[in-house]
Amino acid sequence: MSIGYRRREYRYGTLTRESLKDCPFEQFQAWLDDALASPIKDPTAMTVATLDEEGSPVQRAVLLKGFDQQGFVFYTNLGGHKAEQIKNNARASLHFPWFLLDRQVSVSGRAELVSRQDVENYFADRPRESQLAAWASRQSSPIASREELEAAFTYYQQKFDGGDVPLPDFWGGFRVVPEKFEFWQGGEMRLHDRFQYLPDASDDKASGWTITRLAP
Repeated sequence: MSIGYRRREYRYGTLTRESLKDCPFEQFQAWLDDALASPIKDPTAMTVATLDEEGSPVQRAVLLKGFDQQGFVFYTNLGGHKAEQIKNNARASLHFPWFLLDRQVSVSGRAELVSRQDVENYFADRPRESQLAAWASRQSSPIASREELEAAFTYYQQKFDGGDVPLPDFWGGFRVVPEKFEFWQGGEMRLHDRFQYLPDASDDKASGWTITRLAP
């Protein structure tokens, strides 16, 4: 069968303005809780989109490692492509594909470095193998073979044997500070529910949000 004919109906639920929370952070938390309680294998997985030096969008999947009303946090090698792209253009967007629940969330905003103390706290809690992998992989740089990567891992495994694995100076984290949210709930007959949150320009404290239903 042609992929053009592959489809299914979305019957998980509906989304109404009355059911939405006034604060997008609270709405996201409610949906994140649902995703965490569901059989979704990677409920904290999100796509991070950045812009390269030519202005072309670049996407990759990472894991959400922190979330509050300040923004969405992930950690990465600061020498990799996404970190370099954020350095040149802080605009970024996130996408959470919770298809098992017929839901998607998109977040757009600006990325900023998290504090070194936050990075140290998170790195210290990582499994030792993940800490060693951070040292072994110079993210986005060319390597000759899988064996070269494994040899680098073994080198650092031996180097730090018997002691703590220190935080690499080339490893850090970013927080995407939201400027726009969109919540999507799949609906029957392709009549999906979409709601957009934008900062309320009339709110002097910039703490309110304007909620708009969008055509699917």
